[in-house]
This record gives sequence, C-alpha cells and structure tokens, in this order.
Amino acid sequence: MRGGWVYILTNRPNGTLYVGVTNDLVRRVWEHRQGSADGFTKRYGLTKLVYFEDHTEIALAIQREKAIKHWSRAWKARLILDTNPQWRDLYEDIIT
Repeated sequence: MRGGWVYILTNRPNGTLYVGVTNDLVRRVWEHRQGSADGFTKRYGLTKLVYFEDHTEIALAIQREKAIKHWSRAWKARLILDTNPQWRDLYEDIIT
C-alpha cells in the first residue's frame, strides 16, 4: 500500500486553515494553487503550504488528518509554529 501526506494550507499567517490528505503532495498542492477544483480552498484563496507530514501508509495519513481536523485552531497553529514559525510557504521546498 502507498504512503500518504497530511498537509495544512493557509492564505496568510494566522489566516484560514485547511487540513488535507493526499498520496502525491506536490501534485495536490499544485492543484490547490491553480484553483483547479471548486471548493473551500479556492473560495478562500488557500494556496500557501505551511505544514506537511508524511506517513508510510495512506490509512495512517487519513487517520491523522481526521484527528487534526477535530483539533482546536490553537492546536493547529501550534503544530505549524513548531516547525514553521514564520508561516513560510513550503511549496518551493517540496518541488526541489
């Protein structure tokens, strides 16, 4: 079984947050950036990748995504701040 990624997008530091899961992080973030699918991320302009983590199995990534989605906003922000205190867009880091 293939692995997966959990990721968080935002529109600006301390902005609206979106938690997602995918088996191809580069492709999925590129799709969000292009606005290729109507929905929450397109409506709010969520194009900045501020957090991601990889998992060996997609089922584990899905389980983690569901857990994070139920967290308070403060917990999600702390998760981002622990690894990305400047809320820097990490997309360039994953495509190189």
